[in-house]
Amino acid sequence: MIHNKFWQGFFAITPMASFVLITIGYLVFLFSIFNNLPELENNDVPPMEFFGGLGFLIFMVFLVVIISFASLVFYIVHAVQNPNLKDNNMLIVWILLFIFISGIGQFVYWLVEIVSKGTKSTA
Repeated sequence: MIHNKFWQGFFAITPMASFVLITIGYLVFLFSIFNNLPELENNDVPPMEFFGGLGFLIFMVFLVVIISFASLVFYIVHAVQNPNLKDNNMLIVWILLFIFISGIGQFVYWLVEIVSKGTKSTA
């Protein structure tokens, strides 16, 4: 699974793409709340639309956190097993980039160490 091109690309692109989608979804959620603000203020019933949208947002954020953590573990394992990083300090640099610049670090590693070097793929 570590050398499968699909999973490498999935774990490199998905954290950033899902963050962008979550941000757009959050902005749409806020716009709908501000758009319906007069109706929400003058009503005595609980706003089900607000709570439904908030539950979906919390679920999506939880899903993005799980995918980002899986991406972090996947790329740390990949970097440790990468023979090009065994003889120098680049392994430590890449792991620190993964931890401190999560999402972007995995994407840059995927471009620099996997796509440009053309590692062998086994499905």
